[in-house]
Amino acid sequence: MTNLDPVADALARLYDLDLVDDPGDVDLYLALAHRTAAIGPVVELAAGSGRVAIPLAEAGHPVVAVDRDPAMLARGRACAERSLGGVALGDRLTWLEADLVDVDRAWVSTAPPGTPGGPGTFGLAILAVGSILLLPDADRQRAAVATMARLLAPGGVAVIDAWLLGPDELAGYDGRTTLEWVRTDPETGAQVTKVATGHHEPGGDRLQLTTTFEEVRPGQPAVRWRREDTLRLLEVDELLAFLTDAGLVVEAVAGDPEMTPLEPDADRVVVVARRPRAP
Repeated sequence: MTNLDPVADALARLYDLDLVDDPGDVDLYLALAHRTAAIGPVVELAAGSGRVAIPLAEAGHPVVAVDRDPAMLARGRACAERSLGGVALGDRLTWLEADLVDVDRAWVSTAPPGTPGGPGTFGLAILAVGSILLLPDADRQRAAVATMARLLAPGGVAVIDAWLLGPDELAGYDGRTTLEWVRTDPETGAQVTKVATGHHEPGGDRLQLTTTFEEVRPGQPAVRWRREDTLRLLEVDELLAFLTDAGLVVEAVAGDPEMTPLEPDADRVVVVARRPRAP
């Protein structure tokens, strides 16, 4: 895979290596896609390299995968080609480079010919684990939820999965550097080390996160790649308010993709909401 930005290419590859620990959410999306198949296709916002979109397309669902990072989309296309030979899966999976906050308004100018669905036609809209936290402020997060609502057909379903960081966990983000993991990249054979440094001001709703990946290959000098993120933290009540303000009806609030009850000390929230049908 080639890209004009080698840093973006490397970070997209290492993003996939970071997700070797399965968030355990694909089965939920498959079940919801089956439930809503008669309503319309699936759209995933912030789809990245296709961790969710590709299994949905493999299961036979038409999917539009939206992301604004060209390197992620390029990697997703390559992964899809390796998945089922490319042509068959390509008939069901469309990659769309766009900002998730206004993808519906830019649909005509950004969606390639033959893209399934469109604003107001999707049966399922997905914002997978943690993606909403990467939006920098409450206005952008609210706008993303409103976009999901506008993309859905009546009766369609939106699902949002977000991390919940409590005071005890946030206290650990005091500038210290933490070793996250050491893994071997199956594509390059390199040993990769991931370390992270976080900064959080007590009482604030921002978490500044610096992630550094160091790759070491035999006989070669180490190469380091750095990613900077600002996470805007969410409370459950705030997320529910975003959904309600967007005109969606909350169906379920859970603490994980298995839809177990949400506990007060949960570190994750999964919300399923529906666009009402016309009277």
